[in-house]
Amino acid sequence: MKNAIQNTEVSTKDQLVEFLEDGCKPPEDWRIGTEHEKFAFDPETFRTLAYEGKSGVREILERMCRFGWEPVLENGKPIGLKKPDNSSISLEPGGQIELSGAPLETIHQTCGELTNHLEQVKEVAGELDVGFLGLGYIPKWTLKDINWMPKDRYKIMREYMLKKGNLGHHMMLATCTVQVNLDFSSESHMVRMFRTALALQPVATALWANSPFREGSKNGYLSFRSHIWNDTDPDRTGILPFVFEDGFGFERYVDYMLDVPMYFVYRDGQYIDVSGESFRDFLKGKLSALSGKKPTLKDWEDHMTTAFPEVRLKRFLEMRGADGGPWENLCALPAFWVGLLYDNQALADAENYVSDWSFDELSQLRNEVPKTALKTRFRNNSVQDIALDILEISKAGLHRRAKVDSAGNDETSFLNPLFKIAVSGNSPADNLLAAFDGSWGGSIDPVFSEQNY
Repeated sequence: MKNAIQNTEVSTKDQLVEFLEDGCKPPEDWRIGTEHEKFAFDPETFRTLAYEGKSGVREILERMCRFGWEPVLENGKPIGLKKPDNSSISLEPGGQIELSGAPLETIHQTCGELTNHLEQVKEVAGELDVGFLGLGYIPKWTLKDINWMPKDRYKIMREYMLKKGNLGHHMMLATCTVQVNLDFSSESHMVRMFRTALALQPVATALWANSPFREGSKNGYLSFRSHIWNDTDPDRTGILPFVFEDGFGFERYVDYMLDVPMYFVYRDGQYIDVSGESFRDFLKGKLSALSGKKPTLKDWEDHMTTAFPEVRLKRFLEMRGADGGPWENLCALPAFWVGLLYDNQALADAENYVSDWSFDELSQLRNEVPKTALKTRFRNNSVQDIALDILEISKAGLHRRAKVDSAGNDETSFLNPLFKIAVSGNSPADNLLAAFDGSWGGSIDPVFSEQNY
């Protein structure tokens, strides 16, 4: 049935709007999907891994199949893994390995999934003598030292990004993130969630800021990964001012996506380069490489993955503002957003908190947080003050959810690492910089052992 829907030919904007509307779910069907990326590296040289070779990325993927994963092949090569529960492992352009978790009901479950995944990759890493690094940006070596993975869609994106912005290849090759995907019950509920999440995304960026190094030295930012998005491709990034305008809903987001230039179309196992062309023309059968051919819903679904705003709408919402980091911070991200957005009172409280923030203020906040994280000033306060307030709202929301584990513990404990960060006023990046200036003696090499999963 799913394939039949995805293969449905599309010729009108209304069909695209209906596709998003079909994502609405009653609260009892809401789920949590957590994703996280990590760098695989050679512990002798600290270089990221090539695809081929006895300790390469391909070997990691093939050995992971012992845990019940099925390979996803492209041109006969494994470029990912999948399971029937809709979880998957994907390969990012520079060899970063990403877990896209199954849709689960509680933070306990999604954190258990993360823990189990890291145990599996650590087992394989031990056999191959490789490491996995939890940071937002690769701390050593240059882009020229990073190997491109053999995925055809990345070849198209790689060439096109040279035409837009200056840091697109940094985004592709050298960054890692953690994100959570959440459901909504209706169009109006989606709008409330989207606006609140966009406004608070800089707070998440500050709490998870964990990318202060580049090519072995300080890069001048606490979240260089977040800064990179400011100079990647203005057509498909940012905080989307129209989300805060009257009348925003599914149709307005579809209009936005129709105006995001295309990258590719996937047909018969091959990626066709249509970079820079318009999905509006595709609806009319006027793509240069596919004259007379109209898109399917799968083409639309693929196209929606090629926009990279701070919060992204599919048939669920993706929170995209956080750097990769240590295990406890990975589990904290879904807790933070579920507490804020899956409880009615918490969502109302968070909405009220940001209700008088102007778009200009939000834009300034988004631009400054990558540099100064929790110490960023906002009106008469700091982002540290905001984070402490928002964490209390999230904690109350998780407490009211009352989702307990076998020992009777609710989900609020997953916020503990964030409270520690917020109370101290120091992001993970601040602590790394202190170590770099102190016990590391100005050498970046210790980060590979101290931040190794």
